[in-house]
Amino acid sequence: MKRNVLVLVASIAAIGLTQSVSAGTLEKIQESGSITMGIRESSKPLSYLDGDQKPVGYHIDICNGIVEAVKTKLKLKAIKVVHQAVTSQNRIPLVTNGTVDIECGSTTNNATRQNQVAFAPTTFVTNVRMAVKKASGIKSLSQLNGKPVATTTGTTSVQLMRAHEKGQGVDFKEVYGKDHADSFLILETDRAVAFVMDDNLLAGLIVGSKAPADYEIVGEVLNIEPIAIMMRKDDPQFQGLVNAVVRDMAKSGEIDKLYKKWFMSPIPPKGENLNFPMSEKLKEVLKSPNDNPAEQYNVKK
Repeated sequence: MKRNVLVLVASIAAIGLTQSVSAGTLEKIQESGSITMGIRESSKPLSYLDGDQKPVGYHIDICNGIVEAVKTKLKLKAIKVVHQAVTSQNRIPLVTNGTVDIECGSTTNNATRQNQVAFAPTTFVTNVRMAVKKASGIKSLSQLNGKPVATTTGTTSVQLMRAHEKGQGVDFKEVYGKDHADSFLILETDRAVAFVMDDNLLAGLIVGSKAPADYEIVGEVLNIEPIAIMMRKDDPQFQGLVNAVVRDMAKSGEIDKLYKKWFMSPIPPKGENLNFPMSEKLKEVLKSPNDNPAEQYNVKK
């Protein structure tokens, strides 16, 4: 990681981020000597807790690189990292009210959210689909009429189901979990016949379950969604630094290495391997990093 930090620092200097710190997140960090990182507890492998209840994951590693760059810019000997667990429901309020400085979870960048917060360049692209038990025989939204469907509070999954042509007129019985692990437990204990969520998160929950072979990801793609690190709006210095770090990590190949570490290799706590190859869409995005919202990924041609 030390080599990569040097590359990140060089990149930041190159784009002129060595000017004096103005009011905003960087000033807050400089005064307090700490940064508050919003983390998810069960968004494997982006952001979750390992066997020692320590935050780990693909986005945690990217955010740790950002913290190192902040430390260098502010010329601090050390930065205390405070980990604040967030949920789908409270993550945006905690960013906008200043409780969380940088949210390193599994948040979709869409146009509505861009009115409230800022996003770093996209670091993951997911498809929203559903996980079911193989024995159910369910393969499509059209088979869910009158059946309970699990989703996580604060997400847009049910709206996406209803908006899809095969979901129109289908009477979904919504069952909400407080987080992704809770939603999967609802499916696992047969209180729902399907759990609708990002396919990478579903893959992580399935591989870490008691009986991975009992589940599969099926059905229509409800949405293509760019996932990114989130921060407060109207803070150009901090956003500029974060964006520079992410772009440099993409250009240097560091993000590619982190992807292989978390999606194509054994991960804690049980050494499971998601075997989830990088999509062509994400490869394309990493060649030219941007913060385009989900709406631009789902334009009908």
